[in-house]
Amino acid sequence: MPDTLDQPTAVRAESSFDVSALAAWLREREGGLEPEPVLSQFGRGFSNLTYLVRFGARELVVRRAPPGINIKSAHDMGREFRILSALAPVWPKAPRPIALCDDASVIGTPFYVMERVRGVILRAKLPDGLVLDEATLKRVSESTCDTLAEIHTLDWRAAGLGELGKPEGYVERQVKGWAERYKKSRTDDVPEVERLGAWLEAHRPRESGATLVHNDFKYDNVILAPDLSRVIAVLDWEMATVGDPLMDLGTALGYWIEPDDPPVFQVTAFGPTNRPGNLTRTEFVERWSRATGRDATNVLFYYAFALFKLAVVAQQLYKRYVDGFTTEERFAAMLMGVRAVATSALVAVDKGRIDRLGE
Repeated sequence: MPDTLDQPTAVRAESSFDVSALAAWLREREGGLEPEPVLSQFGRGFSNLTYLVRFGARELVVRRAPPGINIKSAHDMGREFRILSALAPVWPKAPRPIALCDDASVIGTPFYVMERVRGVILRAKLPDGLVLDEATLKRVSESTCDTLAEIHTLDWRAAGLGELGKPEGYVERQVKGWAERYKKSRTDDVPEVERLGAWLEAHRPRESGATLVHNDFKYDNVILAPDLSRVIAVLDWEMATVGDPLMDLGTALGYWIEPDDPPVFQVTAFGPTNRPGNLTRTEFVERWSRATGRDATNVLFYYAFALFKLAVVAQQLYKRYVDGFTTEERFAAMLMGVRAVATSALVAVDKGRIDRLGE
C-alpha cells in the first residue's frame, strides 16, 4: 500500500477498548470476519474517535464517542449512522454504514461500523512522500469545492432526511446556541470572543434557504482518490443537519487558510490550503455560487461565524482539560487557540472582507 494513503497508527492508551468484545458483537451481524481482529486508530482529531479494525484482508472503520464527553448533538452515533444510511444509496461519496451499537457496555461508548474507503487525506501533517504541486492543489481544491456544492444540491427529502433538522430559524438558533455553549464552557476572560459574539448577533442575516449541511467540511474530512484526481468520499457526518447552506460554506471557509493570511491565521491551519495552487477563499465562494446558483455576497458574516464556532470548540476542549477529562497536553494549549481564532475573525470583520487579510 502506498505510504500516501491514509494510515492508522497504534491505539492511544486513553482511547483503547477490548477489540475481542467488538469482534464478538460484529460477528453476530456480519459474515466473513476471520481471522482474529487487529485494531489501530486514525488521526488525532478532537471529535469522535475513529479506528481501523482488520480481519485479514477485510477492513472496517469504527466510529465512537470519546470517553468523558457528553455533548449529545455532536456525539450521537445513531444519528450519524442514520444519515449515512440515507445518503449511501443515493450519493457515492457517502461511506457505506454496516452496523450500529447503542449499548455502551460493548466497548465503553456507543459506536457504529462502516466500510473503509481507501484513499488520501490531507491533514495538517502531510503523508511522507506526498508531492503537492500547484496544478495538483488546484485540481484538489476545485474538486473539494464542487463536492460541497454537491451536498448542497442533494435532494435531502427524497433521500429520507426530511426530519433531520428544523431549517426555519436555523441561523438564529446557531448564533444563540454557540454563544450559550461558550458561556457554559468559559474558563478565562477572552474579550475577543465576547466582541465577536456581539457583532454576530447584531449582524445576523435572514435565512437564505435550506439544504443538507455537513457542518464540518474541510480537507481532513474528505478522502481523495490515490492519484489525487478527485474527492471520493466525505467523512464525519456527526453534525450534519438541514439548514442554511451559507452557514456550511462559511464553515468550510473558516478552515481555509491562505498563504498571505496573517500569522495568527497560520497557526490554526487544518490542512495544506495555505500552499500555492489552492483556490482562494473568494475563488471558492465564486465557484460554489456558480455550482449551486446561490448568492453569497454576505459571506463575511458566515465566515466570521465559522471562526466563532471554532473558538467555542477550542474553549470546550480546553475546559475538558481543566476539568480533568483528558491529560493530553495538546488540550492545554487550547486557550491560546481560542484567542487566535477569535482574533482572526475580528481581522476580517474590521476589514469588512474575507480576502487580502494580510494587508
